[in-house]
Amino acid sequence: MLAIVVVGMVAFAVDIGYILSSREEVQRTADAAALAATWEFVDKLNDKYDSADCQAFARTEANDYSTANKVGNIGPVVDTNATNSPTGDMVFGYINDFEDPNAPFDTTATDRFNAIRVKVRRDSGLNGELPLFFARIFGVDSQALQAQATAALIRDVKGFEIPSDGTNVMILPITLDVETWCDWLDDSVSAGWADNWTYIKETQRVVAGDDGFVEIDLYPRGMTNAGNRGMVDIGSPNNSTSDIVRQVLYGVSPEDLAYHGDTLELDSSGHLDLSGDTGISAGVEDALISIIGEPRVIPIFESCVGPGENCVYTICAWQGIRIMSVNLAGPMSKKHVTIQVGPCWGHGTIPSTTVGTSKYVYSPVILIE
Repeated sequence: MLAIVVVGMVAFAVDIGYILSSREEVQRTADAAALAATWEFVDKLNDKYDSADCQAFARTEANDYSTANKVGNIGPVVDTNATNSPTGDMVFGYINDFEDPNAPFDTTATDRFNAIRVKVRRDSGLNGELPLFFARIFGVDSQALQAQATAALIRDVKGFEIPSDGTNVMILPITLDVETWCDWLDDSVSAGWADNWTYIKETQRVVAGDDGFVEIDLYPRGMTNAGNRGMVDIGSPNNSTSDIVRQVLYGVSPEDLAYHGDTLELDSSGHLDLSGDTGISAGVEDALISIIGEPRVIPIFESCVGPGENCVYTICAWQGIRIMSVNLAGPMSKKHVTIQVGPCWGHGTIPSTTVGTSKYVYSPVILIE
């Protein structure tokens, strides 16, 4: 009798340990699938695929990551829920507050999707229940398992705050007028924009040639009045050329943001006033050349009041870009800072509840569940 009890206890301990270990595996698998799918979704958005195609790529990515992770010695398949049913195992949605566990998961806001919820399961309906060992002696052959994870990122940004890790925010202190910005985002070569440069992801290099993303001269072409296009002062209003060079190379520091009360963001009316200069100093040319191909954020301005070093730009949006070509020497007709749209990821982003406050500017993807 004692031997039977001992065998039962051993069986119980072995199978309980196996179940607990497999529960950790299924949670890790759900986490990995949700993170990978969200990164893939936004990456394809940046490559100009439509939303439906981006979702399809992300669903495939989630399944690939899930099947690559073992749960009880098998790689579980995910029901990717192509119709995006709210009750499905993989669901795209919009969440307006990542810190609120009761925030709604809106599956109707297709143009704002910023979160993906993934459920990985081993049950009688998918992947089969986890088979047990000694518990079969007592008529228990298997155990159902499932885990859920939600990954998300900020897509609509109204500004920036000092990141919790104390790093810099990669803002380039050069501004572009909103009229040109809106025309540029139409992204049409036929509208007169050029497509002369290509960014190669694999090598992170810029080379000559078209890639389907049109460029624009951030400076100076297109200037229509004395206040168009120039530098903005982020941090001390007495920024020297060396300060600007530092910000071009390394971004805006926590000390710079401290001058603005630790945050740089659009107000309730969607505006932010920054002092600045009309024009770009040739002293920053080498710094701009050295960051060709690197992601940066630029402010978009709605109006500019005042001449020269006394101008004030009213900022209304943010844009992710990469510099493709620079020349600030010689006659004005030869000078240019040429840019292309490009995704810029960074800590310290402040979410906006308004669509259109930013383009190609994101927080990193994080797990929120």
